Amino acid sequence: MSSNRKIDPTRRKAMPFKPDGSENNNDRVEIGPTDLAFNEWSELGLTVPNLSEMRKYRLDRIVEQLQKQDLAGVLLFDPLNIRYATDSTNMQVWITHNHARACFVAASGHMVLWDFHNCEHLSAHLPLVKEVRGGASFFYFETGDNTQNHARKFAEELAQLIKEHSGENKRLAVDKIEIAGLRELDRLGFEVSDGQEIMEFARVVKGKDELNAMRCSLASTEISLDLMRQAVEPGVTENDIWSVLHAENIKRGGEWIECRLLSSGSRTNPWYQEAGPRIVKEGELLAFDTDLIGPYGICADISRTWLIGDVQPTAEQKRLYKAAYDHIQFNMEILKPGMTFEEVTLASQPLPDEFVEQRYGVLAHGVGLCDEYPSIRYRQDLEHHGYSGVLEPGMCLCVEAYIGAVGGKEGVKLEDQIVITENGYENLTKYPFEEALLL
Repeated sequence: MSSNRKIDPTRRKAMPFKPDGSENNNDRVEIGPTDLAFNEWSELGLTVPNLSEMRKYRLDRIVEQLQKQDLAGVLLFDPLNIRYATDSTNMQVWITHNHARACFVAASGHMVLWDFHNCEHLSAHLPLVKEVRGGASFFYFETGDNTQNHARKFAEELAQLIKEHSGENKRLAVDKIEIAGLRELDRLGFEVSDGQEIMEFARVVKGKDELNAMRCSLASTEISLDLMRQAVEPGVTENDIWSVLHAENIKRGGEWIECRLLSSGSRTNPWYQEAGPRIVKEGELLAFDTDLIGPYGICADISRTWLIGDVQPTAEQKRLYKAAYDHIQFNMEILKPGMTFEEVTLASQPLPDEFVEQRYGVLAHGVGLCDEYPSIRYRQDLEHHGYSGVLEPGMCLCVEAYIGAVGGKEGVKLEDQIVITENGYENLTKYPFEEALLL
């Protein structure tokens, strides 16, 4: 059933606003940047996003994709897709493995959110969300042996909603759904297609307010990295260091970190070992990948490798670092709108043979609310994992490299976040590289 939300229209008008247009009221249900973040962004001369404009841009992008493919609408369960469509949040990490929220966006733009029980108030500030309902849970933990009945009730409710807003069109895109729900949609005669494709294509080109939000998220992350760097000294653990980034992200209104990709010394080779209790030592390398969801839910995906302690790097450390640095610089410089993903792959700098086997999974990937479409592969992976696509202005990419030989003592991880412009690219990452490792 629709919620009978009652919002006092005078309350919002009576209060001053924060720079992004949200209420200047820290008791509000909406999570967002803290005063610390706003003050730091102001000192840096950054422009914050206009949240109303950003939300409208995103809904328009979804509607454009739906109408292009003559779809009745898209049904969303992925919390990042729901965030994009509604800009509402609710236990984002928990919801990734408990699909208790859903959103339907009709091709007309009418948007309905099914939220967790008794959570209607969490989206009361969002005028683009026309209805808030409950009852999207049909997974075993929540509904047990009554799961099929709950799925049937939800599907029939959705069918009525689609009929009201899309007529007899039964072409429905769905991003992720429990098996019971898919079977019920099939039973009702819906032609189900890939909603993830719809959403990735909608999300791939960022508007000006999304780019402003990304600049703010990156700035907060880089300030947090400076504070994390101060915690790096021989004798502390990897976890001690990594915890600083978490804490400083939260202080600024950031949300979570997707991974624990920080390692030191011998644990930097091979890559993907996550932060643990190892005590770091002077003269070792410390490598990390932020994978951080910062303010506004925007991903700040930066990789750096630092030298621990007040010592000179070894010749081998410098060689590895220079190889990684040169690789991402070369691969950024070739980027321009109109290039196909395959053209980027073939124009990219080949890795030296000794680093090929332990290469990173991509040489570049999209970024927005998280790692997003596209994935641009190395030559070695093009045949089996590459796919078609073209760079467009407004696409944001992370260009990265892991450099470490099989059996090597250490490895280096570097990554910058950029946006494709009308003429080339703009590097959105301001965090410095290690001069001592580049000399």
